[in-house]
Amino acid sequence: MGILLPEFYNATYSSAGQLSPLLNDPYYRTIGIGTKIFLGGAQGYISWEGTQHNPQVNRAKNGIPETGAGTIAVTGNLKEMDPKYIRAANIKNYGISLYVGMGIPIPIIDIDMVRYTAVKDRDIYTCVVDYSSSGEESFYGKVNYEQLKSGKITIRGGREIKTAPLSSYRMAKAIAEELKNNILKGDFTITKPVKKLSCTGNLKSLKIRKRGDIN
Repeated sequence: MGILLPEFYNATYSSAGQLSPLLNDPYYRTIGIGTKIFLGGAQGYISWEGTQHNPQVNRAKNGIPETGAGTIAVTGNLKEMDPKYIRAANIKNYGISLYVGMGIPIPIIDIDMVRYTAVKDRDIYTCVVDYSSSGEESFYGKVNYEQLKSGKITIRGGREIKTAPLSSYRMAKAIAEELKNNILKGDFTITKPVKKLSCTGNLKSLKIRKRGDIN
């Protein structure tokens, strides 16, 4: 999650918020295994659920995720991709990584999808978590993406801290525009998933253990 400074000096986040496809289709009604996607400037497919897929998302009555979203595993031909949308990264004290630009078309199949895709940053909440702790001690409240994108949030105890994104909202808008144009030109066809992503079950996260624990 990027560089985190000591004493809660800053917070980082990584999502396009109101432009994130999995937050615009919270029940995965149009997104699933086999869905064709924009992947790194080329065409790819959703191949399975991601490693941190958390289907047990708390949702408000209007379908807006309150604490998170699912994740996806994708497949595509690297030779067809554009360096504009797929770039190498070197994160200090972490190592090498990869920035991958993705876009997923969401067909408006009924009035519910109109409501879901109209979600705004102010409606999408996420948890502020200290990854160096566990349990209740790690939870520092909820904030929405409008607050995150403002550059500062207020956490438990009334402390105000700076925020920084690890993903580019400007690039997310560029991908959405290019995907729309490709669909209008007929270069990109919308596919129906062959299998839905899971909406039930629990994420089995790793247990945080301290030095000396043997159980």
